[in-house]
Amino acid sequence: MAKYFVQVVVAGAQVVGRAFARALRQEYQASQQAAQRAGGGRHGAKKAAADTATGMSLQEAKQILNVSEVKDMETILQKYEHLFNVNDKSKGGSFYLQSKVVRAKERIEMDLNDTTKKETKKEEL
Repeated sequence: MAKYFVQVVVAGAQVVGRAFARALRQEYQASQQAAQRAGGGRHGAKKAAADTATGMSLQEAKQILNVSEVKDMETILQKYEHLFNVNDKSKGGSFYLQSKVVRAKERIEMDLNDTTKKETKKEEL
């Protein structure tokens, strides 16, 4: 009886181990593909990390704030303030949409900060 119990436990451990290994491989492949889509290399990894940090891509952030270029921060702030105020819960707006607007602004600011840092390094060289 103990022999069968041990065989069941060993078989169960093998199944769980294989499933875990397969899930780990799939997650690694997914992260590699995301980095590749983001441009590959260090730049792609940074972009994928920024997307993960805010929960949205730069493209989605631009769509939410309805901007095509992320170089003019004044226009972005005007659109942000307008959408933030329109979606205020006390005015009958949606907290969910308001939070999406905030995340979109944060994502664009992340991209602008990265761009500014790169330009500063180039000027120093």
